[in-house]
Amino acid sequence: MNSGEEWTDKTYRDVEEAIGYRFRDRDLLLTCFTHTSYTNHCGGKNNERLEFLGDAVLGLSVTEALFRGKRGDEGKLTELRKQYVSKPALEEAERRAGLMRFLRYCGGEGNVGGKTASNLFEAVTAGIYLDGGIKEVNRFLNRFLAEIETENYKTLLQEYVQERTKSTPKYSVKEQNGAYVCRVSALGKEAAGKGESKKAAETQAAKRLYQLFTE
Repeated sequence: MNSGEEWTDKTYRDVEEAIGYRFRDRDLLLTCFTHTSYTNHCGGKNNERLEFLGDAVLGLSVTEALFRGKRGDEGKLTELRKQYVSKPALEEAERRAGLMRFLRYCGGEGNVGGKTASNLFEAVTAGIYLDGGIKEVNRFLNRFLAEIETENYKTLLQEYVQERTKSTPKYSVKEQNGAYVCRVSALGKEAAGKGESKKAAETQAAKRLYQLFTE
């Protein structure tokens, strides 16, 4: 990552090579990679508004791809879309592209934690959309974005259940032969999971029940 360094012609070329797209509007490209911490000190435009647009463009592109390429009802496609546009999926896509090394920011790396990587990927998506249109966005996403299995199945299961009832999943964990066994129930169904820790057992049980509902 560049802590406030100015871009050279080589930087622009390197960024475009990493993205796989050549921008006509170099100012737009620079804005995609400008964090708020940079503009707070140096002025100019940052990528917050592009993040906002990129979120919507990502949603549209992924939704259309799933509609055209995946079987399943609305509920199944909705759950698949969540996998593609989740924070872990966007962070993995950013890592594949290697975008954070080009980010312009000020201060320590503590200023660019949290959702910075996923927000950057959204901003670049928006920049490509504005500069080249949805077809170029689709090429970019096909190259870097993939469905990722999230470990947060407890959250996914809870969201699924609460969309359909006011209750929450019920977990029961017991220690057995040096491991933990968890049973979870919701919406009249039940599943079990096993792990070396209570959290791992709960995650495995939640994953199995969630898959039971969505497959």
